Amino acid sequence: MAVVFTEAADMAEGRALLRTGSRSFHLASYLLPKPTRESATALYAFCRLADDAIDLGTDGAAGLVALREQLDRVYAGTPAPLAVERLLAETVVRHRVPRELLEALLEGFEWDLASRRYETLAELHAYAARVAGSVGATMTVLMGVRQGAVLARACELGIAMQLTNIARDVGQDARAGRLYLPLEWLREAGIDPDAWLAEPVFNEALAGVIERLLAAADELYARASKGIAHLPRQARPGVHAARLLYAEIGHELRRMGHDSLAARARVGRTRKLALLLNALGATLQGGGELPHAPLPEARFLVDAVQRQPMPVGTRDASQGRVEWVVDLFARLEERQHGSLEGADSASASA
Repeated sequence: MAVVFTEAADMAEGRALLRTGSRSFHLASYLLPKPTRESATALYAFCRLADDAIDLGTDGAAGLVALREQLDRVYAGTPAPLAVERLLAETVVRHRVPRELLEALLEGFEWDLASRRYETLAELHAYAARVAGSVGATMTVLMGVRQGAVLARACELGIAMQLTNIARDVGQDARAGRLYLPLEWLREAGIDPDAWLAEPVFNEALAGVIERLLAAADELYARASKGIAHLPRQARPGVHAARLLYAEIGHELRRMGHDSLAARARVGRTRKLALLLNALGATLQGGGELPHAPLPEARFLVDAVQRQPMPVGTRDASQGRVEWVVDLFARLEERQHGSLEGADSASASA
């Protein structure tokens, strides 16, 4: 692959996307060292325009074809004279980002376009691995980490956050004709999925299904915390914050009686601050062993990274800050809900 050199104007355009898409990320990103800031900007810009192509375009299928053609050019080292393509092309060369990670994200978009439903938790894990686990894996690569067990935990963090999003947005999704809860769980609770989607109502049976999903997310948050301690030290506060803030959304939903049809669970500012302080304290904790193999549904992401070795002479690019990592996770993992307003509100409420 040819090495691609971007122009200063490309980065300016990428940062303009940040200003319009996420003010807090735009401001906080200035706290990053330049190499990491630019790589993260390239990733964000691609995901932002991909969101728009699928969610706001008149033909989502055509938008998906265009995105895959864009990846063809990026990975051939021959990007079109577009800022986002040149930025992404340089980033994938610098960090040797496997194409499979970005392809997984696009596959998740494709599943959304097909209004795909998920019979089991394992099938839902497969979806979440694509739309969120791929983000965790990519961010870990940008931090300069390619250890299999750490990548597995990063994927699981993304999957856990996606499960939390689904639990929080049951009502919002239902009103848009979407259903992400495992169908077998609904039937076990005495709920007919099609009848419920035609007339969504909250009851104790649905509350039990939502609790099962939150419990599944909690298990993955616990596993992911082991991997965070194996990241470069200055990356840990931000990733711990992402984990704690998203887990707290689930705790807030429990305090609401699991009713995510009537309102959307949000974490208040005071509680956010307390969790951010906890994240700083968690940075000092040791790592310990990482005994768990990857989730079967996320193994393909780990394998893709490990097939592509670390670039020779790569320096650690993890000098992140809490606000930057939290906001990036929030923006990327909310994309399946189909509106920029929903994604931007997630950045404020995560």
